Amino acid sequence: MGSRDADIDFTFTRPTTVRAVLDVLTARGWSAVEPVGHVSYMVNDEDDSYEWYDSTPGHIDEVLMVLDAKANLPYTVALNVYHAEAKTGGMLMFHAGRTDVSFIPSIDRRPIPSAPEFTDLAWYLDTLVPALITAGLRGYEAHEVRY
Repeated sequence: MGSRDADIDFTFTRPTTVRAVLDVLTARGWSAVEPVGHVSYMVNDEDDSYEWYDSTPGHIDEVLMVLDAKANLPYTVALNVYHAEAKTGGMLMFHAGRTDVSFIPSIDRRPIPSAPEFTDLAWYLDTLVPALITAGLRGYEAHEVRY
């Protein structure tokens, strides 16, 4: 049968920050707070270790400072985001250089109602792209692959 992976790769006109992206998404109903009530983030440092951390919503400013720290610019960082009204979310992965950001629907993935084995990428694009345009979005590529 195999498994499926879906993601949307965004390209920005200039380097962006986790804070800037989260700010524009928050205005569209997204949050860094997951359904279990915590904030999850990752820093891939020089050890290439992809270390995930949990924090509390009250410490989101400290989390954003870590993710946007100058020392972490050469590394990939990530923040999980969730849309409470739609009951879905995923991981925002900011690649080195910060002009490329990927979104991976991984928290209660939203399926296409008439084809539930596929991810409803159109819904994610409709909720993400208008907000990201205001943060300097240049383009995107969305795909789903079966392995």
